[in-house]
Amino acid sequence: MKLNKCDYDAIIVGAGPNGLAAAILMQQQGLKVLIVEAKSTVGGGLRTAELTLPGFKHDICSAIHPLAFKSPFLKTLPLHNFGLKYVMPHIDAAHPFDDGTCAVLKRSVAETAALLGDDEQAYKALISSLVKSWPLIASDVLGPLKLPNHPFKMAEFGLVGLQSATMLINKFKTTHGQGLIAGMAAHAIQPLQNPATAAVALVLLLTGHTGGWAIPQGGSQSIADALAAYFCSLGGEIQINFYVSSLKQLPSANAVLFDVTPQQMLQIAGYRFSSLYKWQLEKYRYGDGVFKIDWALDAPIPFTASNCLSAGTIHLGGTAAEIIAAEQASAKGQHTDRPYVLLAQQSIFDESRAPQGKHTGWAYCHVPNGSTKNMTDIIESQVERFAPGFKERIIGRHTMNAVQMQDYNANYIGGDINGGRLDLTQLFTRPALRFSPYRTSAKGLYICSSSTPPGGGVHGMCGYYAAKRALRDVFNLRIQRV
Repeated sequence: MKLNKCDYDAIIVGAGPNGLAAAILMQQQGLKVLIVEAKSTVGGGLRTAELTLPGFKHDICSAIHPLAFKSPFLKTLPLHNFGLKYVMPHIDAAHPFDDGTCAVLKRSVAETAALLGDDEQAYKALISSLVKSWPLIASDVLGPLKLPNHPFKMAEFGLVGLQSATMLINKFKTTHGQGLIAGMAAHAIQPLQNPATAAVALVLLLTGHTGGWAIPQGGSQSIADALAAYFCSLGGEIQINFYVSSLKQLPSANAVLFDVTPQQMLQIAGYRFSSLYKWQLEKYRYGDGVFKIDWALDAPIPFTASNCLSAGTIHLGGTAAEIIAAEQASAKGQHTDRPYVLLAQQSIFDESRAPQGKHTGWAYCHVPNGSTKNMTDIIESQVERFAPGFKERIIGRHTMNAVQMQDYNANYIGGDINGGRLDLTQLFTRPALRFSPYRTSAKGLYICSSSTPPGGGVHGMCGYYAAKRALRDVFNLRIQRV
């Protein structure tokens, strides 16, 4: 294929984890690649800042990174040579209940199951075989719909994963077993009655048992900085403070990959798209938003359940029934006084996050898309419910409602941090039903954001698969599967 003489072989618009991953894969092939980023730092959802008080480092968006740590593509990169170091919590995740007990996700399947009482065998039956299969099927689960490398093992995953989370929850009979599954599935940010929400729970459980829910030392920004440094070491270029509102702003290139959602794609390049593709992008559905809060604390969060004190992530929501009701309410456009709250306490394991003797807290709850409601008191009361005395330890806070989340990151439409609703109808066909979801209808233009498979999360796989598609289409380069 004869290529036009251009300023660059490829340009990546947006330096989130997917944009960085796409740029790296293309630069590794010897191409000349440019990343343009609207903000003054790279990262997208991977940014860390002193949001509350001096010396307290808070992850602005993503915080705990099981998918980054074991991403089929990111784990092939020498990011440790560029300053990235992970620390591991003693317990990956804990789910407390009102009686002072909690369910936990430990690295060991046996230890996790043993703490579920009468659901011990049910948990082992669910997860043991899949734990052995996960290294073989991870790249297929975290990718577009295609012929899998291991079809029978993928079928085993799919038989469970395509179910609704409520169906999976009902396979357990104890409060602890049901609550553990519900807390994991609620990461999907949608009603747990929806098909395929069980897959979200499975992926999170499997990453815990096959590697762990890693915490990047110094903050999530360190992942982005390492990716950017590695990219530049290969000869790549990055331009910051470069906000793209039109294709005409960009230098010439044979391929342009957009780490943005359909709404921005239409604004930037809509005039290049076919009427059918434009219609499909206009019909793309965004999901619920989040209300985010960060705390500076003068001591660790005083959870009643002792295992919570050693966990990197805490799922606050009580029983499975409560979590199901909370997620259903948000999807219906309602706010609840008892939301499901995702909380992280990175400073317990990473002393660089706060001044000596002090700590940080990170949390969010799900709210209707575009919500401006202040959920501070509601979230803090939910924490206090499982950690009496928590409020007395707050010495600073910073909040962002769903609209402010979008103001911070244009990809978070209405506060949706998943790049679009991740339900069954948009699981493999996001953002449009096409032979390849990464191709647009315009030659040389591709989308590589979390609005493509496999969706939200810091794993870089959307960028990897989009770049792989562009390399084949435009440059006639075929990349072996990771």
